[in-house]
Amino acid sequence: MSNHLKRMKIGEGVYFTAITDPKFKSNRISVNLLLPLDEQTAANRAIVPSVLRLRYRDCPDFTQLNEKLDDLYGAVVDADVRKYGAYQIINLSVQTLDDRYAIEPTPLVQECANLACGMLFDPYLEKGLFSEEDVRLEKQNLIDTIESEFNDKREYAINRCISTMFGDSPLAVKKYGTRERAQEITAQSATDAYRELLRRSAVEILFIGSGDPSVAQQVFAGRFAKTERDPIVYEASLPISSATEVKTVREDIDIAQGKLVMGFRTGDTSSPDQVNAMKMMVALYGGTPFSRLFKNVREKLSLCYYCAARYDKASGMMMVDSGVETGNEQKAQEEILRQLALVQQGDFDQEELDSTILTIVNALKSTVDTLSGLENWYLTQILSGSEESPLENVEKVSRIDKQKIQKAAAQITLDTVFFLAANKEGQDQ
Repeated sequence: MSNHLKRMKIGEGVYFTAITDPKFKSNRISVNLLLPLDEQTAANRAIVPSVLRLRYRDCPDFTQLNEKLDDLYGAVVDADVRKYGAYQIINLSVQTLDDRYAIEPTPLVQECANLACGMLFDPYLEKGLFSEEDVRLEKQNLIDTIESEFNDKREYAINRCISTMFGDSPLAVKKYGTRERAQEITAQSATDAYRELLRRSAVEILFIGSGDPSVAQQVFAGRFAKTERDPIVYEASLPISSATEVKTVREDIDIAQGKLVMGFRTGDTSSPDQVNAMKMMVALYGGTPFSRLFKNVREKLSLCYYCAARYDKASGMMMVDSGVETGNEQKAQEEILRQLALVQQGDFDQEELDSTILTIVNALKSTVDTLSGLENWYLTQILSGSEESPLENVEKVSRIDKQKIQKAAAQITLDTVFFLAANKEGQDQ
């Protein structure tokens, strides 16, 4: 456990985690509301943080809110929607200077905590509902975001593979929901979703920076104590599954470059050691510019324009996606699988392993350089049931050997192949 991390329960289903580091001059307060993903409700929940950040009761228009942020030394408010496994995460965060660096004595930590609570607990309402105009604007932004996926054919193919792979499971639901559900959003439905989030969600609050977290902790504890809660119980367990058959889907569309996406199950990665080995294996296999897939499938054999692997531990999945000419998809698929078989057999040298370790270690070390990087790291750690710091993870990753890589690779089973076939008349996208 990191000596700089303190975590405690401050309310019903509410946890406050402080990560302190004296090298920073700022603090970041991140509020994360978690509920299981549901296609029927995902879009309504997704619009909530965007509406909340526009204004709140004490700052009833955007101009007043900006003046408030300016008074707090240019504080920045962010709203986000994230996905972790089968959960949707609604995020609000506030970041500004620590009290010690203010020109005049100013309780900036307390003010920012009050600001976050104002947005979360005291939103701007008209006749008990979110503003019709606010919802209309953010609804269109949400629809535009969802529709932009289709314009990004690489992302579209990946999402189609995931939906095929996980079927009716919450793991298949997109974090923003569907266009159809987004079009149905009203001020009433968005407000109902907000109230459900406040009452039912598991809450993870992170304070990251050099300041005194106890001030923010007291503010949030006081507000949640006055809030009626019936929260879900968050389950940190990871999926453990192997594929028993391969699902194959082909879709034809007017583009010039085909998209081949292969979804693999990663089996048992329930222990931190298994997660580290799987992370390292996927990086060696297809996660770096010198990986097996890049050097062989793309560079040596020229079977694709790009070819990369990514690992999602929360979903128990490895994804390989590539851009290929229609007609080359079978050759590319066979070579991708052949390279996996070679890794399973240990057909890679120490130089490849050392280079992969160095790449991951450098990425881990850079995580501690920013407040947002630490926020993303520790939220993921908490949700997976760990409190390990990036530098503690560096030590463990550095000890991964060839045998552990092989063992991780041996757990991989192919589940789904999705090919977005390109028509010759299409334009390159």
